[in-house]
Amino acid sequence: MKETEKQAATVKSADRVLDIFELFAERQEPINLTELSRELDMPASSAHKLLQNLLARGYLEADKMGKTFRLGYKLFEIGSKYAQRTDLATEFQLSAQKIVDELNESVFLTIRNNDMALYIAEKQSSHPVRFVSHLGMQLPLHATAMGKVLLSGMSEADITKLYPDRQLGKLTDTTITNYEELMSQIRHIRSEGIGYSMGESVHGIRCVAAPVFGAQQQIAASLGVSMPEARWEPELWERVGRAVVQGAKEMSMKLFYMP
Repeated sequence: MKETEKQAATVKSADRVLDIFELFAERQEPINLTELSRELDMPASSAHKLLQNLLARGYLEADKMGKTFRLGYKLFEIGSKYAQRTDLATEFQLSAQKIVDELNESVFLTIRNNDMALYIAEKQSSHPVRFVSHLGMQLPLHATAMGKVLLSGMSEADITKLYPDRQLGKLTDTTITNYEELMSQIRHIRSEGIGYSMGESVHGIRCVAAPVFGAQQQIAASLGVSMPEARWEPELWERVGRAVVQGAKEMSMKLFYMP
């Protein structure tokens, strides 16, 4: 193959990779090989090779059976580095610092990635015992306060699509595994504007979360404070709730307010 032909083939492969990323971003749900091949009008064998390369590099993730695919952690690691330079990250740091100064508890920001809550920013407390995350970490929506807040911004029809068999994975003894109980909590969050978790994803860690709204009044992110149960007490819990709701409101107004 001539050098110019090699270069053309390389450019075409790069275009295909970008097409794959854009398709997943547009669909926002898992896609199988057949769908991918059809949507992008490319041979299944070529699509399979690209998928395997992207899986190996962490840019895509597969389900347990290896049949469907979704965007992987590597893209979010890259996106998180970019997000650190955006207004979202700046306003989070300002709001989170106020909460840490008041409560000395760790503050986190998450967005939804399919059925997972993706951690995109954090501000840690100075306590030696605290919940520690890392950018790009993901936890199931149904097992976290921030995840349940993100779910509250979805229609019940869309939530059903996330859990078609109504099966909710169990992470700890207190994880919600009953679908109707989850929906009850989601309706309460819609009504009260605040969500809670009691050791449902990590044993011994409690969390309070509130929604950060986008320009069209959709939930764009979730702001939360996590703390060990050993420091929990009713008075502090109430203070945490007020601080989280206020912080989320401040972020919403500064970032997405439309006159």
